[in-house]
This record gives sequence, C-alpha cells and structure tokens, in this order.
Amino acid sequence: MATTLLIWITRVLALLLVTVSVLPMIPSGHWWVRLWEFPRLQLTWALVLPLVLLALPAWWNRPRTEHAAWVAVILVAGGLQLSHILPYTPIWPTEVPAAEVQPAEEQTTLKVLTSNITYTNDHYAELLALVQREDPDILLLIEVDNAWAEELAPLDQHYAHRVGEVRGEGLGVMLWSRFPLLEQEIKHLVSDRRPSVFVTLDIPGIGPVRYIGTHPVPPGLKGQIASIGEKTDRRDSRVRDAELMLVARHVQKDSDNRWIVTGDFNDVAWSDTTRLFADLSDLKDPRRGRRLLTSYPADRPLWRYPIDHLYVSDGFHLLDLGRLRVPGSDHFAVTATLAVARKDHKKPQASAEEKKQAQEMVEEGAEDAAEHGVSSTQHSQEGPESEESGP
Repeated sequence: MATTLLIWITRVLALLLVTVSVLPMIPSGHWWVRLWEFPRLQLTWALVLPLVLLALPAWWNRPRTEHAAWVAVILVAGGLQLSHILPYTPIWPTEVPAAEVQPAEEQTTLKVLTSNITYTNDHYAELLALVQREDPDILLLIEVDNAWAEELAPLDQHYAHRVGEVRGEGLGVMLWSRFPLLEQEIKHLVSDRRPSVFVTLDIPGIGPVRYIGTHPVPPGLKGQIASIGEKTDRRDSRVRDAELMLVARHVQKDSDNRWIVTGDFNDVAWSDTTRLFADLSDLKDPRRGRRLLTSYPADRPLWRYPIDHLYVSDGFHLLDLGRLRVPGSDHFAVTATLAVARKDHKKPQASAEEKKQAQEMVEEGAEDAAEHGVSSTQHSQEGPESEESGP
C-alpha cells in the first residue's frame, strides 16, 4: 500500500514539474505561462525530488519499465532547464571580454550603478551613503516617487546632470550622470505610465555613448484602466515584451554608436523575450560566462531571479561586475565598471523571423496598452518598423 501511494505521489509530482518546465515553450503572452520562465533554477533543484522518490520503490522492489521512463522524462526536463542556466556560469564562454588592468592614465573607464529602490522603502540616508561609497559615474534609480525625489536632492551636488520622471506607484525613473548630456529624452514607449530614459553621454576619451534606462511592466501584475482607476485582471507579458523590442529597435537603428542599456526588465536573462532583445540589438550580457547575478527578491535567497540587467554593445570590456544590497529594497543593485575597447561597427544580424516576431510583440503590446487605457502616443508616432531601418 505504501509503495503504491509513493508511486502515485511521484507520478503526480513529476508530471507537474515537467509540465511547468515545458510550459514557457508555448508561444503565449499569458502571465501564467510567462511566469514559469522565472524559476528555472528552482525547478532544476525541484526535479531532484521525484528522482529520489523513484529510487525508493526501485530499491525496495525490482525496477520497472515505468521507473526508467519517468527518469528519462525528468532528465530531459532537467536538461532543458540547465540549457538556460549554464550560459550564466563560468563553464560558458564570456560575451563581454574581461578588460586588462592598466594604469589609470592609460585607460578610460566608467562605473554604472542601477537600482530598483522600491518606492515604499524609506531608507533614504542609507541609499545616499551607498551611492557615495560606490561613487558611480552613471546612476539609474527606479521607482522614484515624490518622497524619494525630495530625499535624493543631495545627489545634485555630486552629479552635474540629471534627467528622469518622478511618478508614484513604483513608476518613476531618474538618471544622474557625471558626464554631460548631449541629448536627453523621456520616452513612453508603449504605456504612458511607464517612462524610459534616453540620453547621449559625452564621455571624455570615448565620445558619444548612447544610454537607455527602462522599467517595463511585470507579467502577473494587476492591470489598471488609467481613465477610471479601476483594477482589472492580471496583466500578461505583451506590454513588457513590446517595450523591450522597441528598445532593441532603437539600438539596432543606431548600431554604429556605443550603447549601454540598464534597468529592471521584469524578465529573466534566459527568457525567449530577453534573448530576442539581445539578438535584435546585438547587445552583450556581461553575466554570460561569469555568474547568474540574481537580483530579486533580495530577502528570499532560494527564490531569486536575474531580472535587473545591464547590456553593452561591443566597444566595452568588463573590469568588474557585482550586486549590492540596497537597504529596504527588495532588489539588489547591479554595478559594473567598464573599460573602453575598440568597436567593430558590425551591424546586428537578426534574422527575418526574429524581426517578424519582434514586430508582432510590438503590435500586441500596443493593443494591450490600448485595452487598459495606457497607450503611448510616442509608440503610435513611431509606427511599424520599415524595411529601410536596417538589418
């Protein structure tokens, strides 16, 4: 009796874990599908449990064909998960080369720090102390509301340039820079509630560097109709995916320049959307070949995902990459020190199928934003990608 019950428990558990492992392969924007892209690391460990449970009845009795079949299915599911995770470990080749340490006068470097500070957080002084200690050249803070903007005013004494939009409900985004801003603009790519910072930095020894700081809407968040403030069903991933595709398109159209894109993408590094974003833009992830750098939720070590990102174009090498505990925030900050390298000026080589997929994401995201009354006029002005916009 006990053996039969154990076998049935194992069957149900294995079937459940295998199902959620393959669920993200479905081409759907539904939040309950897309959310299973996040816990791939956790699901990999969870798949060990049915393997152990299968071993017990096989040990007590003769192994059956069913045991071997379930083991094979579980191993395939585990291999699928590992195929997404292993590129973010030292066994994989790096995408962004490591920079050679040289005397300061012979090497142009810049330090970038990105942090979702959590707008309900009130550890103002601790964050200012963190920024002062780390002393980044470029600082992006996400979820800056009116209270935070007032408390962060001392940063203006240390940074000559600031641009951003202060908003409530975790929607504000602000950039501080030591370097002059040749161009600056706040864009609302898909949703008029979600600002992104677009600037051109004038960095001595490098020249113009394009920078984007963004914070797309997470899948699974409760939607809201802007005109009446009424909460709706949980949002799917369409607006988030569309924002990332539009950012990639901006980079793609101006690929001759150096680019840095950072932010809380509300998407994991290994998802199909983020990988498509990287393919379209030809931006590189410095975590690949190094470490996962999981960043959220900060207070749950066993349940963290890498959703806070920094991508760079060629023309940069990496001196240092890390994460920092931000007092009171549920996100770690991501910090990177970059060194200037030779740029090859190659054009992004996204396939026609990838471009088509990205365009479909943009159109679906615009439809979703319109349904929720938060569509952006900037997106409608840009319109669909033309054939002349480059490869």
